[in-house]
Amino acid sequence: MFTHEFFTTDIFRWVLLPLLIFLARVCDVTIGTLRIIFVSRGNKLVAPLLAFFELLIWIFAVGQIMHNISNVACYFAFAGGFAFGTYIGIVIEEKLAIGIVLTRTITKSSAKKLITVLRKKGYGSTSIEARGSTGKVSVIYTILNRTHLDKIIGLIKLYNPEASYSVEDVRHVSRGIFPDREPFLKSKFALFFKHLRKGKL
Repeated sequence: MFTHEFFTTDIFRWVLLPLLIFLARVCDVTIGTLRIIFVSRGNKLVAPLLAFFELLIWIFAVGQIMHNISNVACYFAFAGGFAFGTYIGIVIEEKLAIGIVLTRTITKSSAKKLITVLRKKGYGSTSIEARGSTGKVSVIYTILNRTHLDKIIGLIKLYNPEASYSVEDVRHVSRGIFPDREPFLKSKFALFFKHLRKGKL
């Protein structure tokens, strides 16, 4: 066990304490970033739970700052944890690929092959003929789970490489056509644990 004298040593005040504050800030800001994402998705269960832990960790970090107001290293740790936590939160959100998105593809060349492939693979797509500033174009709308976004972008680049596309978040979908969900054993989390067991991570 640590004695009272240990918490007054220079190594604790200038190394361990700033490190604890840094890690606390990384955790609470990461959780906060995910909380905002879940709020935007309208998740009423996960978002409040994340908010609870976010504030709990934040109070710890701020409390340590207040108790060590003259320790400049704590200030840098606090700010650095905020910055790094924001980055980690974004990376985690990208890996989780939460939610549903809408892709809008605009192409001047024929989109028949792309539409056929999308429908064969189980993606619902709506296409319309429109006229842009350079002439006649085809516009294709596809609603899909965000986990499949890279596949869709790959198909767009393969069959209509000159097409322009945009991606938008969709908060709610009443109905739609989606490919069969991949079994859990093929999900990212399952693959992660599989590699972990084999010692590849």
